[in-house]
Amino acid sequence: MAVPLGSSGFTYRIEEDQQGPHLSTQKSPDAFRTISEVAADLDVPQHVLRFWESKFNQIRPLKRGGGRRYYRPEDVDLLRGVRTLLYNDGYTIKGVQKVFREQGVKFVAETGRGTVDASLAELAREAVQRGEQEERERPVRPVGTAGRKRLQAILDELVSLKDEIDETLWESEEEDS
Repeated sequence: MAVPLGSSGFTYRIEEDQQGPHLSTQKSPDAFRTISEVAADLDVPQHVLRFWESKFNQIRPLKRGGGRRYYRPEDVDLLRGVRTLLYNDGYTIKGVQKVFREQGVKFVAETGRGTVDASLAELAREAVQRGEQEERERPVRPVGTAGRKRLQAILDELVSLKDEIDETLWESEEEDS
């Protein structure tokens, strides 16, 4: 017998095992999930989920105080779709980014729910492969002297900014301790 109690997203069940009846809590399918719950559900480490967030701006869990992440059911479907495309279908990160661009978020989420028609998935895969082939065939223009100087100036500026950030972080760590 399942009894929803309050707005916590948990369902309480009376279950019986070898020790007798006891109260069991189980999250509702609509409840938010923590990163550890999602990582366990998808069988990937938590740092992989954080990495995917950095590579796919479509994945945006809610973040509470202290940066704690809470994933909505649609976020979990999206992550499951990314996992399927990467691990089962053999896409690269760049390939999945292209699927997001060309097929959309809904397609990736449906892939995660397992509701994408196999023929549609094959068409998406072929489109990504065609695009990657075109990129390989596109001639690469050499960078001239002016371009090289501009790139070096940008690199120098980035290194300087990184040094400033590192120094600020180091100072704030000293203040905290």
